[in-house]
Amino acid sequence: MQTASFKTRLAYALPAFALAIIGIPVYVYIPKFYTDVVGIDIATAGALLFGVRLFDAVTDPLMGTLSDRTRSRFGRRRPYIVVGSILIAVALIFLFNPPAASIARNTAWFAFWIYALFLFWTLVTVPYESLGPEITYDTDARTALFAWRDGFLIAGTLAAAASPALVQAIFQTGNDAAGQHSQFFWISVIYAPLVVGMCGWCVRVIRERDDVPSVAAAVGWRDLRTVFANRPFMILLAAYTISAIGSNLPATLILYYVQYVLGSSQANLFLLLYFVTGILLLPVWVRLAHRFGRKETWIASMAVNTGAFMGVFFLGPGDAAIYAVLVVVSGIGFGATLALPSAIQADVIDYDELKTGRRREGQYIGLWSISKKLAAAVGVGLGLAVLGATGYTPNVPQADTVRLALRVLYALVPSICNLLAIAIALYYPISGDTHGRIRAAIDRRQAGHRVADPLKPSEMIG
Repeated sequence: MQTASFKTRLAYALPAFALAIIGIPVYVYIPKFYTDVVGIDIATAGALLFGVRLFDAVTDPLMGTLSDRTRSRFGRRRPYIVVGSILIAVALIFLFNPPAASIARNTAWFAFWIYALFLFWTLVTVPYESLGPEITYDTDARTALFAWRDGFLIAGTLAAAASPALVQAIFQTGNDAAGQHSQFFWISVIYAPLVVGMCGWCVRVIRERDDVPSVAAAVGWRDLRTVFANRPFMILLAAYTISAIGSNLPATLILYYVQYVLGSSQANLFLLLYFVTGILLLPVWVRLAHRFGRKETWIASMAVNTGAFMGVFFLGPGDAAIYAVLVVVSGIGFGATLALPSAIQADVIDYDELKTGRRREGQYIGLWSISKKLAAAVGVGLGLAVLGATGYTPNVPQADTVRLALRVLYALVPSICNLLAIAIALYYPISGDTHGRIRAAIDRRQAGHRVADPLKPSEMIG
């Protein structure tokens, strides 16, 4: 299967749209809802969100290995996607609808359901993302497939970002505490069946490959060592992780930054500008990747994103219009920073198959998920903990120390992270031509021939 049909691309992309509810609402709106409306302590919320990401660091690779080893008539990945989507829907409803109770009880409620949600999310996303590299082995087809998936992710994030405002307008919920409770109720009612339906359709349409090489029955240190010895993967993982740390800080802090630094109430508008720009420009980045190479295009997109975002550090009250311009310019590179690393990652899995003779998408996606989750943990844990330490108090004008902390964490640290990620990404060695040689070598090795390593021609494999 070298190409993916329109129906296949659409079916694979749709769950990303629905699962985006775990993005903006959970990373951006839910922390502020629980700290400023429900009343739990901001440092406690930060610690819980940091802890749930460490929890993911254990569950993600285990889920990846489990799905690699699963054999059923429904496939390796699809059963987990179906069951996990139902459990996500249940967790969403409970997390988004805390009871009228004491702060202590609501803190426990938040802790239990945020951990449950991320456990069930792992149950879906690791097999779901592992399914992608199996659909096609063609370089350009993969770029298009992951652009569809991440384009729908951006569109879903856009819809999720707009959800509170849309719900407020449609149901006339208001901005007070009762109104915000009502907003999250309606969001959960809409998204719970959406997650189940879109994941279900993906599973119904996508058929897994039958020609997958076997995976070891157990995974030990020696087995993981071959993953860590995959130099292209480690370079990609390091660059992506550092960049992701930078991108998660703004995601966590945008509502605080816009309200307390800019003195604006238009955070939803700025989010819409960012995501609309990202999704509109994504097809352009895909064409650029086809022409100039994915690594080069990815680096260029990070440079565009960073160049604009540096200016945000210098803004203050009354600079909302300038901020809006910088948000749009920064959003130009947003789509590519999501889609291109995923397509590049599929190539390093092919390189692993050449070296080991096995397809281990789940193990690689599990390790990749660790980096995403730890990056988010640093973003949430560091961001909210520093705000708490500098004296943040909800719903009042903030001290200069809090506003400075917001500017540093929201703009300066992410820009530095992206610059470091660019420096590391320059060393990534697999081009489109190199990937073609890797696929050809895999075919020759499967036919029983010894082959030269395309990255180390003096070394023979097989």
